[in-house]
Order: sequence, then structure tokens, then C-alpha cells
Amino acid sequence: MYESIFEYQKGRVNVQDQGFKIRAITLDGRPGVRNLFNDIPVQMCHFHQKQIIRRYITGNPKLPAGIELKVITDTLTYATEKEFTASFMAWCDKWDAFLKERTTDPFTGRWCYTHKRVRSARRSLKNNLPFLFTYLKYPELNISNTTNSLDGSFTWLKQKLGIHRGYADELRDKIIKHILGS
Repeated sequence: MYESIFEYQKGRVNVQDQGFKIRAITLDGRPGVRNLFNDIPVQMCHFHQKQIIRRYITGNPKLPAGIELKVITDTLTYATEKEFTASFMAWCDKWDAFLKERTTDPFTGRWCYTHKRVRSARRSLKNNLPFLFTYLKYPELNISNTTNSLDGSFTWLKQKLGIHRGYADELRDKIIKHILGS
């Protein structure tokens, strides 16, 4: 079961209608959701960012650029923003020409980037970099740098719903509201 942007929007309105004020949010990187919260501090979950990079370059990359990027990504949870950004930007400069390499298909004459997956990992980090250290910029808000505690809290709910597959959306929503008491 995956949440849509509409469900995030509904959830935000529901929480605010109950009188709660959302002061900050930690997101898992789902595309488009960040825009719903552009009026409050947004933290990108470190665990999810590392998982995104791992999906692109694997846990055991073979290319030197991937190996180096994995080493940098592994420092995310304990590096300062300045250290992490400097390491990442130096990596980007070092591997820029490599990431611009193209391969031409001999039959169609079309080209594509040779190292697409490493490029995608770089793009993900570049896009999320402004949101990776928000938790340090607002210490008074006590923002978590991961969604792990929240993900664990909802595991039991997902298990309950997983027992009953094939529910219509309306019935699923009704069950969730009943379980949560809302």
C-alpha cells in the first residue's frame, strides 16, 4: 500500500482541523510530497536517502565513482552539513567528465548516458542536499533525521490491513479511522 500526494494533503488538513500545528516534517523522499510542506522546515530521512543511493549503485558498487559515492553516503548520519557537502561537491567535480560519458547505439544512432545509475544517485543527492540537515538548523524543534520511529509505529496497522486484501478504498479508510479512533 502506497500513499498518494492527495492522501498526504488530506492527512495534513485532517491533523490541522483537529487543532494541531505541524511545525516540521521528516519525509521519505516520495516525489511531490515536499511541495505540500514548503511552508515549514522539511527534513529528508537519512535512512531513505541512503536506500535511494543503494538502489542506484548497489551495496557493493563496482565502478570507482560508485565506490567513492557510497563511502560519502555512508558518512551522512554523522558528518556535518559542511563536511558532507564538501565531500559530495568534490566527488561531483572529480567525476563530472565520467558522468557525462555517452554511449551510442550502433543500430539506431541514438545515444544515452553510459553511467545512468550513478548519475541518478548524484541527482538524488543534489536534489535532496538542501533538506538533509534541516534537523540541525532548527534544534528547538527536535526534528528527527529519520522516519524510522514512525515507520515502525505503522507496521502493526499495515499488518492488520494486509490480512484483509482486496478491500475497497472506502472500507480500508473506514477501518483505519476505526483503529486510530478518529
